[in-house]
Amino acid sequence: MIRQKKPSSHDPYAVAAKNPLLDARLPAWRSKLIVLLVFVGFATLAVRAFWVQVVTQDFYVDQGQKRYQRVLELDATRGRIVDRNGSMLAVSLATYEIWASPKLVDESAFAPLAKLLDLPLAELHRRLGGERSFVLLKRQVDADSAAHLSRLGLAGITQIADTKRFYPEGESAAHVVGFTDIEDNGQEGVELAANAQLQGVPGQREVIRDRLGRVISETRPLVPARNGATIQLTIDRRIQQLAYTQLKAAIAQHRAEAGSVVVLDARNGEILALANYPSFDPNDRTRLSGQQLRNRAVIDTFEPGSTIKPLVVALSIDEGKVRPQSIIDTAPGWYRIGPAVIHDTSNHGAMTVAQALQKSSNIALAKLALNLPAETIWTKYRQYGLGIKPELPFPGVAAGKLRPYKRWRPIEQATMAYGYGLSVSLLQIAQVYTAYAGDGTLQRVSLLREPLDADDPASFVDRTVPVTTPGTARAIRNMLEMATGKGGTGRAATVAGYRVGGKTGTARKQIGAGYAKNRHRALFVGMAPMSDPRLIVAVMIDDPAGKAFYGGTVAAPVFSGVMGGALQLLGVPPDAAGV
Repeated sequence: MIRQKKPSSHDPYAVAAKNPLLDARLPAWRSKLIVLLVFVGFATLAVRAFWVQVVTQDFYVDQGQKRYQRVLELDATRGRIVDRNGSMLAVSLATYEIWASPKLVDESAFAPLAKLLDLPLAELHRRLGGERSFVLLKRQVDADSAAHLSRLGLAGITQIADTKRFYPEGESAAHVVGFTDIEDNGQEGVELAANAQLQGVPGQREVIRDRLGRVISETRPLVPARNGATIQLTIDRRIQQLAYTQLKAAIAQHRAEAGSVVVLDARNGEILALANYPSFDPNDRTRLSGQQLRNRAVIDTFEPGSTIKPLVVALSIDEGKVRPQSIIDTAPGWYRIGPAVIHDTSNHGAMTVAQALQKSSNIALAKLALNLPAETIWTKYRQYGLGIKPELPFPGVAAGKLRPYKRWRPIEQATMAYGYGLSVSLLQIAQVYTAYAGDGTLQRVSLLREPLDADDPASFVDRTVPVTTPGTARAIRNMLEMATGKGGTGRAATVAGYRVGGKTGTARKQIGAGYAKNRHRALFVGMAPMSDPRLIVAVMIDDPAGKAFYGGTVAAPVFSGVMGGALQLLGVPPDAAGV
């Protein structure tokens, strides 16, 4: 028999076998719990993986793409504004927006970056010191500076193509063209009126960037931007500059508050020039005031004074009340209507209707007006466009005021004939004279060569209105020519080499409920050449402070300068005898 060897007390295996910790058995539920927990953990991971990779896959793909892929909007270039001959009045120049990813810009780049962008170093530190991931440093950086910045190769700097609006004609055409804000949205003038057509439609570019923000590839075909349309005006920039220069000089000479000049094509009512002073430079609007922004020729209204007199003369002739040679007695130089008294500048005695317009007799016009029904006068004034807003693409175009005829008293009916008791804009009174330049048809004013909405049939409505007969229009032209000749009130309006005709006006300014004694508006409206009128020029000088304040001495010389220069620019041949 083999005896089993008794384990020695020094045998390590024997000692371990007798260890009570190893001899103890774990409960079965603990092992099962551990297996269950492991299973639940794997199941949770599987569910989470399913949720991320299947259910919300699009969200996480989108979040991932945002880290490296971006859709850049491609701005459409704003359309140009040009004059009738295609010369630039407003154009967009290429500039750049400079953006930065602050965490990627090295501090050593701060100094050269601040110098290049013309920013104070402290300001640059402030902009790059925030928590935003992408910040704008500067807009409208010129192309040369942007190219220099590109050559520096600074990390975290991005350039985005942008534009800056430029106005070649500066302050002379500012009220016509208007201007845009820094976001390139129209704020005034044609820029505002035609904003939708000028803006165009933006495009898109989807790109992949590296960790420094640099574009390394495009992920899909480019969607090009559709640039804005070109808007062509009826304005002739040469005549616009001429009108502005003449107006500015006259206001300085007479120390006037303000003024306006309107030049129309007598054949169709197209606006060739619309100048105002004070004006502003749309390229530098850092010190703008409300007075500078006023487009006075279309939004300011005033009593037109004697410039309205041809209307009642023409109406009286059409109604068969008088002929040009009919006699009207204006003695003794004043005329009482109820408690009111009307005065002429002197006692003209008995004179013809033609002479009454030539010498601008208030008494003669009052008698003509009182010989007509008030309703007839009111209706004719409305046909001429008085009290009706001109259809022009300007904000705030004024309609003027023409009170209902049923509310006229006799004195008001009389004063309506020589320009008190109603209000008009300078553009409206210029429009009136288109009827006398041709066959008696009023040409409604226009500023655009084509309507903004060319697809709208309403944009092509007839813009002509017959208001008098061809014979009466011809008679009024003869009277207007007499007014600028010997014995007339508008002798200072003559133009060398051309026959001209026109009407002066001097209206006292209304202050509160009454009229100021020493504050006036000087007016002149006329046409040339009288053999076949091509142009109509209307001038208004507001509140001349010198000794001269009459339309014949303040406004008529401006008419002469503008008309003479414009006729030469257009190549209109002289028609005066002996030329």
